[in-house]
Amino acid sequence: MITRQKTFSLKESQIEKKWYIVDASGKILGRLATEVARVLRGKHKPTFTPHLDNGDNVIIINADKVVLTGKKEFQKEYFRHTQHPGGKKFINIEKIKKENPTYIVEHAVWGMLPKNKLGRKVIKNLKVYAGEEHPHQPQKPEALEL
Repeated sequence: MITRQKTFSLKESQIEKKWYIVDASGKILGRLATEVARVLRGKHKPTFTPHLDNGDNVIIINADKVVLTGKKEFQKEYFRHTQHPGGKKFINIEKIKKENPTYIVEHAVWGMLPKNKLGRKVIKNLKVYAGEEHPHQPQKPEALEL
């Protein structure tokens, strides 16, 4: 007789969230974004449940010191459209890095999350800051080595 195990499914009341802090200075953008997205989603936990937000909160500091490999520093562009005829807008990454350095990291992490209600909920657990300082000291974040 074969005994079958039931599939484990986490309930909302059983979710335990932790806070992690990541120093982005000197880190490669894509590699940083994949690891952060994995932690935000909760895939690093043995209790991963695909339909729940059981990931942890992540704080990224020094987002302005993130590294791009190859010629991306000069050639990479972000695209958007105004929804009007001829409304294509291309913005160089150098310009964005000067004006809003946190956008680069947020955009990279968002690109690695699901594009649905769960993804929109999970991205709110990400906090990105250009410098060393952040207002989340009371949460006692643990350092996350990537």
